[in-house]
Amino acid sequence: MDDLERELRDLAGWLETPDPPDMTARVRTRLAAAPAGRRHWRLWRRWRRWRHYLAAAIVALLVAVLPPGRAAVADAVTGLLRFAGVRVTSSPAPALPPGTPSPLPAQRPASLDEARQNVRFPIRLPAALGPPERLLLADPDDTGGYRVASLLYRAGAVRLDAFDGQLDPAFAKQVGGPEVEWVEINGAPAVWVAGPHQLTYVDRTGMTRAETARLAGSTLIWQVGDVTYRLEGELTKDDAVAIARTLRP
Repeated sequence: MDDLERELRDLAGWLETPDPPDMTARVRTRLAAAPAGRRHWRLWRRWRRWRHYLAAAIVALLVAVLPPGRAAVADAVTGLLRFAGVRVTSSPAPALPPGTPSPLPAQRPASLDEARQNVRFPIRLPAALGPPERLLLADPDDTGGYRVASLLYRAGAVRLDAFDGQLDPAFAKQVGGPEVEWVEINGAPAVWVAGPHQLTYVDRTGMTRAETARLAGSTLIWQVGDVTYRLEGELTKDDAVAIARTLRP
């Protein structure tokens, strides 16, 4: 941790940060023109979007300056990592609860066309895998819009979950040891979680649903726009990254 802190402090000495333009007059004009309710909502949405961009920029900076052997930064950041709607805790996972894990809330099968009509985000397919063998929707809100779409391949051995990464974390992972690693997908930061780990679902209220806990395989997590993808299954890191890079509309 001392070496990491020293490298980041040294890095700050040669980073050039130009002065931002004065946007005061323009912002005041736009705020005055917008109704109060819409004004507050736009400000909130923009803050959430820029907060994600800032976090992604910091991650990309760490990926660029840290040696490959020290890319597992999660352990150096208080053992807790939140990235693109997934919470990763780097600590020994407790024993799984007894019994068979339940499916995600209100989970049901759907066709690809039906799923695209019932979620509020684009569902992209990886060209390397093609159309899914099965597709599941889960966790609808009061209007019937589903929060998670799960695409299943290879008789369920490979799973691609898609959900709105702007929402609160949808999945919680607990891993023991340095299995968390930063990687890149088409120039953007991503997270690789190697080996089996405990996975639970976090509902819309932020509560972790213990009954959904299961043992997950190696997982790649990345974001395209506002949509988070987690690719899980019997895959190596290189295979998972290669699949992720073929994601298409």
